[in-house]
Amino acid sequence: MPRLETVDFWLEAAPGPLLPQVRSALAERGEALRWAITAALPAEEGSQLRRRLRIEAVLLQIP
Repeated sequence: MPRLETVDFWLEAAPGPLLPQVRSALAERGEALRWAITAALPAEEGSQLRRRLRIEAVLLQIP
């Protein structure tokens, strides 16, 4: 039986379009019914860290 699951995680975003990166990260966890970017941290100058996005989602989990 399918079940709903809520998740939240940080995504370290690579340069380029964000939508494909977010969709790919969500697809690894389940089928996204609803999702949102709820926070964003810019990349720090002089650091190897990339920009980070906090994603919150409701996923459908099918066993």
